[in-house]
Amino acid sequence: MDLFDKCAKYDVAKKAKENNLYPYFHYLNSGQDIVVNMEGHRVIMIGSNNYLGLTSNPEVVEASLKAVEKYGTGCSGSRFLNGTLDMHMELEKELAEFLGKEDVVTFSTGFMSNLGIISAVAGRNDVILCDKENHASIYDGCRLSFAKMLRYEHNDMQDLERQLQSIEKDKGILIVTDGVFSMGGELCKLPEICALAKKYGARVMVDDAHGFGVFGEGGKGTAAHFGLEDQVDIIMGTFSKSLASLGGFMACTHEVCEYVRHNSRPFIFAASIPPANVAAALAALRYLKKHPEIVLNLQHISDYMRKALTIRNIPIRKSDAPIIPINTYDDWRTFYACKQLFDRGVYVNPCISPSVPVGEAIIRTSYTATHTEALMDEAADIIKGVFDELPSCEYFEKMRADYEAKQQK
Repeated sequence: MDLFDKCAKYDVAKKAKENNLYPYFHYLNSGQDIVVNMEGHRVIMIGSNNYLGLTSNPEVVEASLKAVEKYGTGCSGSRFLNGTLDMHMELEKELAEFLGKEDVVTFSTGFMSNLGIISAVAGRNDVILCDKENHASIYDGCRLSFAKMLRYEHNDMQDLERQLQSIEKDKGILIVTDGVFSMGGELCKLPEICALAKKYGARVMVDDAHGFGVFGEGGKGTAAHFGLEDQVDIIMGTFSKSLASLGGFMACTHEVCEYVRHNSRPFIFAASIPPANVAAALAALRYLKKHPEIVLNLQHISDYMRKALTIRNIPIRKSDAPIIPINTYDDWRTFYACKQLFDRGVYVNPCISPSVPVGEAIIRTSYTATHTEALMDEAADIIKGVFDELPSCEYFEKMRADYEAKQQK
């Protein structure tokens, strides 16, 4: 058997392209904003994670440009060796103060943050309890750690406790959960998780990629939203969403951060965040601290769009965050709807299996603090127009069957 046989047999993308329904890799001709130029035409952007709208903020852009002028384009090495700038230290110090933690470690990407944290703090004699709908990077971090991983049903505290009860007393235990689940936009049940952790002697880690800058006083995140900063042992976050840059971080005690700095392979053996990205994240954090009202703006526009879609009878799921999933159920129906929306000037994200269970496909829409009500009304009207004309799932079952029959000839 040839190693590449699996590549030759993979035809999902080919099917979508042949039916003119391929929804991925659309390219921008402009910067990321609430309205963008994408492939040559105007598109309302409700499919990015630019929650605070800071990717085009003049202060953030200027800080990034000045960093390139001062430090150049890259660090040419890892933080562990030659790749640490004074700005890396500033960013870690200010993040720790903002989150009320002793220390912060920064990583080159958000995905790498989860790999680096979990693989360092958990080992062969430990057990990780992982919500079934946690981000893929958490799962990969668990695998890299060699700890035993137990998955509990999504946001199911009875199942979490049942799993905790099964763990031997001599094991170290880490409960890992998304603060805000990236597909459905739900908050985790953090008060119950922290109570169970205390009862069974476990540590708690929250991936707050979609909660930082979104929830809590001044955007301090999910733990702050629940008033549980002192009970969450590790807060992980990213710079690619609310902080308009690239990278990620871990906030914890100084002792644990020092351990991770000296034992985390994804931290030690990866190049450090480039100067432009460090400066952008630092400027975005400082802007957030000076303008906490942007968090309220984000909440307002998200609630406004929720009502706008509900009034228009769009089948949305209940969510807590500036993430509003729209039910489409069938993968091909999702592709079709996204194509129609894009052609009419609205960009959204198709979410199909395995990112969601089979038969539970959604269109993921997400919102930005700088969106306007007029823009949301325009987008909602376009979504309604597409959904009013959307064929049934049976139509797409026939499309799939016809395609497969054609391939067999």
